[in-house]
Amino acid sequence: MKTVYVAKGQYRKTPVQDMTFELIKDYTVGKLSNFITVNSDGSNDLPVGTIRIKLQSEEDYFIMGDETPAQDLETDDEVMNRLRERFAVLEEMTKAACDGIVRGLVVTGPPGVGKSYGIETVMHQTNTFAKLAGRDPLMGVERGAASAIGLYQLLHQFSAPGSVLVLDDCDSVLWDEIACNLLKAALDSTKVRNISWRTESHVLEKNAIPTKFEFHGSVIFVTNLKFDGVRGRISDHLGAIMSRCHYLDLTLNTQRDKFLRCKQIVQDGMLSKMNFSIEEEDELMNYMEENKEHLREISLRMVKKVADLKKMNGNRWKRYAEMTCMKNK
Repeated sequence: MKTVYVAKGQYRKTPVQDMTFELIKDYTVGKLSNFITVNSDGSNDLPVGTIRIKLQSEEDYFIMGDETPAQDLETDDEVMNRLRERFAVLEEMTKAACDGIVRGLVVTGPPGVGKSYGIETVMHQTNTFAKLAGRDPLMGVERGAASAIGLYQLLHQFSAPGSVLVLDDCDSVLWDEIACNLLKAALDSTKVRNISWRTESHVLEKNAIPTKFEFHGSVIFVTNLKFDGVRGRISDHLGAIMSRCHYLDLTLNTQRDKFLRCKQIVQDGMLSKMNFSIEEEDELMNYMEENKEHLREISLRMVKKVADLKKMNGNRWKRYAEMTCMKNK
């Protein structure tokens, strides 16, 4: 299966930005518009099934490559242990970023598997310790699209020694050459990391932000993209960022991996506050495994949705899940 990343497109009147899909048919030049044909899972107000996404040019998307097929070489326990170790490393690397040891970290993995949770837990602890010591918090998370000038302001805000800026699902900065150059300057391995904005800006003047400053902080980039699997023009930018950062692939490449990650988190106590018995948790996860091809997504969010339905109505929860959590057949 080939996966395609759409930086900017449109489905009918619905904007499509920073989204990934299963590619059905590559770039096609039509009479009225250019488009690609993809399989949509129904997220972001898009319909479920085959849709055409209009594009202005071939630079508005790129093919990420073939999804790694499921491997039968690992047992379920071995997969869960591999994933548990990867996420433990993620927390350790986040602590190192908070301590100023790690300047840059790229974390890649599919949505809904807890990439951000471990990072934010560590950062919350660090911020709490700073408050108790009478210092201002030095950690921040930015989600969604960020313009070049917006990124410059964020880097200035978190430029002090010991600061950490987390860019969570901000892939749009990779498509902006100015923003990408700012990010490369912030992540550089040189002793002095100077960042400058040479274009006149009323926004900077209004907020009393200098047009040049030295960056002492760290940046964690959380993304759904596999930087080392991207082809095309943007691959040069991603390669430059990878050379400046530690790169942690959480290795959640298949539906089986994603399901077992969810199972591992449930085993580690995700649903403990809902007071399910072990048998009830097993029934819930067995149901998700049996229906993983029909569920709208395999994610921790989906586990919580199905668990809520089971808690709401222990007799009809499967029927409710069929109507609210599954793709239309």
